[in-house]
Amino acid sequence: MKDLVAEAKGRVATVSPEHAATSEGSATLVLDVREPGELETHGRVPDALHVPRGLVESRADATAQTAEARLTDLRETGCVHVLCGSGARAALAADTLRAMGYQASVIEGGFEAWKAKGLPVET
Repeated sequence: MKDLVAEAKGRVATVSPEHAATSEGSATLVLDVREPGELETHGRVPDALHVPRGLVESRADATAQTAEARLTDLRETGCVHVLCGSGARAALAADTLRAMGYQASVIEGGFEAWKAKGLPVET
């Protein structure tokens, strides 16, 4: 797993939590790939799209019945900032999105860094 994450991190950009939080407009999205239990326990990023890591591919494929329009509308035209607890799952998801034609980056430090910076969190 460590090697997969390291390789993925080598292929995708990272952005600071502050950058992701201040990126505005319809061409930017925070994609939270944590599991539902993590959202309930630790809180959520306001206006983020929540898709567990294991479902990212099906939600990012515009031809799938399970496609998520908020995500697929950004393929080739917007930026997806991916968030997880600490950054590992986000790197894997961002790398997958990159391979699918998305501009995707990892929010450095994950949700823990987001909270540590005092950025908005819903409980």
